[in-house]
Amino acid sequence: MRLKHKIIVLAVLPLAVAILAIAALVALQTRALAQMEAALLEESMLAAKRTELKHYVQLGLTSIEHIYGSGRDDEAAQSEVKRILNEMNFGDDGYFFAYDRRGHNLVHPRQPSLVGQNLWDVRDPQGVPVIQRLLARARSGGGFERYIWNKPSTGQPVDKLSYVIELERWGWMFGTGIYLDDVATGIDKLRNEAASNITATMAGLAAVAVIASLAVFAGGMALNISEYRLADQQLKLLAQRLVSLQEEERARVSRELHDGLSQLLVSTKYRFELAQERLQTGRGEALPAIDDGLAGLSEAIGEVRRISHDLRPSLLDNLGLPAALEQLASDFSKRTGIAVSAAVGPVPALPASSVTTALFRVAQEALTNVEKHAAATQVEIRLALEKEEIHLKISDNGSGFKPRRADTPPGIGLRNLRERVETHGGRLQISSDKSGTTLLAKIPLRAAMPGMRA
Repeated sequence: MRLKHKIIVLAVLPLAVAILAIAALVALQTRALAQMEAALLEESMLAAKRTELKHYVQLGLTSIEHIYGSGRDDEAAQSEVKRILNEMNFGDDGYFFAYDRRGHNLVHPRQPSLVGQNLWDVRDPQGVPVIQRLLARARSGGGFERYIWNKPSTGQPVDKLSYVIELERWGWMFGTGIYLDDVATGIDKLRNEAASNITATMAGLAAVAVIASLAVFAGGMALNISEYRLADQQLKLLAQRLVSLQEEERARVSRELHDGLSQLLVSTKYRFELAQERLQTGRGEALPAIDDGLAGLSEAIGEVRRISHDLRPSLLDNLGLPAALEQLASDFSKRTGIAVSAAVGPVPALPASSVTTALFRVAQEALTNVEKHAAATQVEIRLALEKEEIHLKISDNGSGFKPRRADTPPGIGLRNLRERVETHGGRLQISSDKSGTTLLAKIPLRAAMPGMRA
């Protein structure tokens, strides 16, 4: 066997096999993590919607309690309850419905043509007898049912989660539901991103394999074992860092859900239970407790929106980076009381991309650091185009820090922000002293607009 063939067999092939094995392991691990994240995200979103549905039904019961709880069973009382339920809508597709035990629809504000019809035999596209299931669930003490129903705003069949109870004396099944198309969209998006990441990882590893093989072939026996070990160590660190960042982000979301949203919902539940107890016993005024409960519910909804906005701001996709930065500044100022001035533009319309996401995350992390560490009273955010570069500058009048600490911040930190910016050919500059801190991100305009020539 010729020497060059020996080099290929002894060096190139083992290297290729090792990279393929690493690629397979990384792909499997990434898929497993993506599936786990999708399951956790779905369960988290469904748990939040279950809690929301319970609160809506409790609110509906509270609204009709003065009639149903009075013991009246006449037609006038039932007609008044129907009128109240018809007027209690929420969101674009939220409404209350009611059926009698034979499956006749009594209340349906979004599809009034169904009122009076017997829907006992109605089945969804998967063959589920919807009304029969809902009635059975209500008779068994109430609970949740999941099925497919036409969404009023689009007329298309969509997965739906409903919570129903029974007004036993009247023989009514009463409840409400939430359409789950946003859950499916979120899960699909997460899975598509995971698939894209796997493809990018495979392409990167393939490129590494080709380059390494050419280097081994050209260098021959001059390539030493220590270089292989270093490359293998770097790949392992990269995989570990990917897992670590995913775990850190999941832990952050988990803490926010537990420490903030969970406590708000529990507090709101106690307030409504207090109102219920007062209504049942007749001791004390129930209205203040209901008002407190509604205030807590509004605060919980705001917390859900804040967490959702932190994960992925919809303005960034719909209206672009400038609007997202202005909204971020406004929300931060309202939440913390720190004055924030945002000067955006003029900048060209930037398509939603990893560049705009990176710039938004820079601003988001900078404001988080201001809130936690800076003790500042004023913050300035500036977005501008200078010399074919997008400049994002965040300044505060806080206590500052030693710049050398920027390489080892807690959490995601400034180090990861620098990596985000440098990935797109940009630079992240940090200056800090006792008068405050300034963070300046610079990214070439062509990186944000792929169709633009250099």
